[in-house]
Amino acid sequence: MGFGNMQKMMKQVQKMQKEMARVQEELGELTVEASVGGGVVKVVANCQQELQEVHIDPAAVDSDDPTLLEDLVLAAVNEALNSAREKATEEMEKVTGGLKIPGVF
Repeated sequence: MGFGNMQKMMKQVQKMQKEMARVQEELGELTVEASVGGGVVKVVANCQQELQEVHIDPAAVDSDDPTLLEDLVLAAVNEALNSAREKATEEMEKVTGGLKIPGVF
């Protein structure tokens, strides 16, 4: 591999790194929502897998069965985080062209 090709490849790598950093920042603004139990529990997370909001319909609160609400919250959180992870992977694949880079989603 000639020196010119090496420089060209390094420029491409640097461009990809900048693009990945830009996308990573945008993922903090991109949100997903999960709703379970017919909408009684809703969770919003950003695509950096940070929870932003949790909404619980008062009708879901049953002092005789707190485990039902706990299960609904867990399900909504897991669904939101999975959706956020999938969306983040999609966005990064647009930059990397599907190239699997260790440590990046």
